Amino acid sequence: MAEFSSSPGAPAFGAHAATGAVRALIGWTRALPRGWLGKRLGFLLRRIAIALLRGRPVDAESLGARFRLFPYNNVCEKRILFSPRDFDEAERALLIGRLTPNFVFLDIGANIGGYSLALAAAAGPGARILAIEPQPEIFERLVYNIRANPFGTVKALALAVADRDGEITLFLDSRNKGEASVKIVSADHARQVKVPARALLGILEDEGFDHVDAMKLDVEGAEDLILQRFFAEAPQALWPRLIIVERGEGRWSIDLLALLEAQGYRRLAATRNNHILERGA
Repeated sequence: MAEFSSSPGAPAFGAHAATGAVRALIGWTRALPRGWLGKRLGFLLRRIAIALLRGRPVDAESLGARFRLFPYNNVCEKRILFSPRDFDEAERALLIGRLTPNFVFLDIGANIGGYSLALAAAAGPGARILAIEPQPEIFERLVYNIRANPFGTVKALALAVADRDGEITLFLDSRNKGEASVKIVSADHARQVKVPARALLGILEDEGFDHVDAMKLDVEGAEDLILQRFFAEAPQALWPRLIIVERGEGRWSIDLLALLEAQGYRRLAATRNNHILERGA
């Protein structure tokens, strides 16, 4: 299979635009009706398109932004390309509905930038969006996608957010690169990588934030490690008003939702993938 890069020196956006049958298949999958039948048909059309692509990336507009997508071993990229409404539609709508002129958003476990760029597309120039992603290959894709857009409000950090500073082992899932974890251990050294790690409060202090409007955490079960230390140390001025946290009850070592409620957060909703909580004034 040929190698394709999303590094800053890669071909400009549009060089890998979908054509012919692949373009038609993408359009059809996006237009399918909701429901079981539409989903099943979508999976079939998606498999045909992926086979026709033969490992090539696709440059596409989705969620209001431009992306170079590799829809093979990353569920996030498959959804953004073929079925963007399946990419946390309710969560994105809620965030966009809460935008203010100086909105601050933390995207922890940013993957290739779906949340960050969707929000940047709707936010004004005063927004500050911090996209944090530890996997080197996925981070390269994230940086390309940020640079492919004119927003200028998104900054990327190549870090694992954890409960301590230093170097940490990240365990990779070869079937879905969006599921790297510091807690789900693999003995396969080919699926491990050492990455720098920082505690959340230190990141906010380094970036000079004086408030956080919203934060999304998707770190495959390590959300409890991050937030337990954060709430023990951070001043309340830096506590996010809105938190979207991936559902990970089976992997958390504490009752994270109870911890959040003890800090004054109330549950707004539970979607298929996430809990959404808001802190009162």
